[in-house]
Amino acid sequence: MISRCFRGISALSRHSCSLILRGLSTASASTSEKPETSRINLCTAVNEALAIALENNKRALVFGEDVSFGGVFRCTAGLLQRFGKERVFNTPLSEQGIVGFGIGAASLGCTSIAEIQFADYIYPAFDQIVNEASKYRYRSGGEFNCGGLTIRAPYGAVGHGGHYHSQSPEGFFTHVPGIKVVMAGGPADAKGLLLSAIQDPDPVIFFEPKMMYRTAVEEVPKGEYTIPLGKAKVKRKGTDITLVGWGQQVAVLEKAAALCLEHHDISCEVIDLRTLLPWDVAAVEDSVNKTGRLLVSHEAPITSGFGAEVTATITTRCFARLESPPARICGYDTPFPLVYEPIYMPTARKIIDAVQHSLKY
Repeated sequence: MISRCFRGISALSRHSCSLILRGLSTASASTSEKPETSRINLCTAVNEALAIALENNKRALVFGEDVSFGGVFRCTAGLLQRFGKERVFNTPLSEQGIVGFGIGAASLGCTSIAEIQFADYIYPAFDQIVNEASKYRYRSGGEFNCGGLTIRAPYGAVGHGGHYHSQSPEGFFTHVPGIKVVMAGGPADAKGLLLSAIQDPDPVIFFEPKMMYRTAVEEVPKGEYTIPLGKAKVKRKGTDITLVGWGQQVAVLEKAAALCLEHHDISCEVIDLRTLLPWDVAAVEDSVNKTGRLLVSHEAPITSGFGAEVTATITTRCFARLESPPARICGYDTPFPLVYEPIYMPTARKIIDAVQHSLKY
């Protein structure tokens, strides 16, 4: 760019050249400046993303059970007052109807942002997601699509939710071609990933860790920004073992990694997948080729959980580099318990024990 400037400035004075170069230098410096941020929780980050989507896209709709007064977790608070009841509205208590309406609106050019109040109740909408939304473009030969559909759903343990308000159903949907599955693990990621999901040309299921709505607080860029779907994030560098998770389990892995280093002199690399479908195979593969060991952890039951996909793929790709069998620390194959939730959860202590076992193999 600078060389092109010089070729065209034969008629300019030396003073003009100086001004041009000074301007280029200033522009370069401004692009490297960090964006302005504010310290907010995950719930507020989601609310900001929804407000930006509604502000920038006049065909965007936000709907679901109780969303007009803010929803049970208050993620949609204030949106009705800002954007009106024709764009932010309640629905009947019918998850199948919520998603079915979202598919129809998206197929007609609207941006449908549907809320399932708890991920545990997404199952009545399973047929609409798996047989309609995911296949809409395919079965019409690309003539029609419902890519403007985003389904938000709070998932995971919350400390007292029991078997109907604590489940992690992400594994069911990672088996479905035609949709994307995203799991946010913090406020900054939640805002950027949700805006990407809303703008994505494919239907997206966006799982939000409800335990972190108020407990996770960090600096989040103001205004609009996006985080690419399908790209993992290395949360902590390490050399001895790779720990992989998503959603709120990443915080547990980070805690375990810190304790491993402090008490056992074990260096753990922590990776947040962020997107499960498609997932960032290359990021995990590169890490495991470096560390030689892998541990995957999630709250969902261990059998057929997405951790099995990760370990199977990485075992195939990194077989000659593995120093020990890949480990999975996950929920048990039981309904999610109430009183026994602390026993069910894949805790930092369980992860540390598994890391030590891997290193001794």
